[in-house]
Amino acid sequence: MAMCKVWKVLGTLLVTVLGCVQCLPVDGEPLCTAGGRAKYSLIFNGKWSRLAFPKQYPLYRPPAQWSPLMVVTHSSDYHMWRIGEYASNGVREFAEKSEAWTLMREVEASGEKIQSVYGVFSAPDIPNGVEQTSTEFEVHARHSLMSFMVHIVPSPDWFVGGDSFDLCDGDKWKEQISLDLHPYDAGTDSGFTFSSPNFATIPQETITKITSSSPNHPANSFFYPRLKKLPPIAKVTLTKLKDSRLIGISAAQSNLIPMGNEIDDSVSETPLDCEVNTWSSWGLCMGKCTEMGTKHRTRYIRLNPANSGNPCPELEEEEPCVLHNCV
Repeated sequence: MAMCKVWKVLGTLLVTVLGCVQCLPVDGEPLCTAGGRAKYSLIFNGKWSRLAFPKQYPLYRPPAQWSPLMVVTHSSDYHMWRIGEYASNGVREFAEKSEAWTLMREVEASGEKIQSVYGVFSAPDIPNGVEQTSTEFEVHARHSLMSFMVHIVPSPDWFVGGDSFDLCDGDKWKEQISLDLHPYDAGTDSGFTFSSPNFATIPQETITKITSSSPNHPANSFFYPRLKKLPPIAKVTLTKLKDSRLIGISAAQSNLIPMGNEIDDSVSETPLDCEVNTWSSWGLCMGKCTEMGTKHRTRYIRLNPANSGNPCPELEEEEPCVLHNCV
């Protein structure tokens, strides 16, 4: 409830600032020739399940979930975030802690300075990895692009989102778009796992896409060397609505969709191979002086297999040895 109130207050502030500039032209920018405004629904479908992402899947403190979704409609002069560029302070705070105040102030400043932002919209957070949330938003012929972010909770600085999707197609608005979403690293925290403690990246790195082999480290929560690519961790569906009346910028416009109304309920099963640590050193040679002795070494399971992944190998090994203390 507190988070919803924060989003509502922030939205009200932006209505005041952006309401007077949203219809002004931007000099030198190619304009979409579609008529007037267009209203869209956005449905965010979480696909972050234990079957799809079994490695280190967070079950508690906190369990897998999603932050509120933040949508900005804008012109080509504005970018919320971009692969290969440094995250702003606002993007950093949102990607690390789901805190939106600084990001909203950055959006507000951009709207005032270069009239590049048309509106800001939000959808509620999702308390687990596989439910849905939705909102409605509006674009304008001069501000036909939309960008959005959702923080993966818990995670060091990982998020999903879209950068500058153009909803205008020449002289008409696109009717429907479906986007498979994959995780990104904001480049501000160096944690390897979902529940890693804060470990600031100094110097800050650029925003990168996380893949099944990058970061190339077995401790990483998304490291699945058997996969060519990760399955989508979420999906967004944008649908043009017939009713194009102006809508307000408020969290009250959003709603959480209960389980059972999924657009796409297919589930990917990602095989997870067993992982064991290295062998211990050999133990002492033991046995009777009249026979050959034996020595043992052991190793332990670091990660149990899942979804038909490779089973664990032997955890104990022995070999013959010569007893040295026999008389």
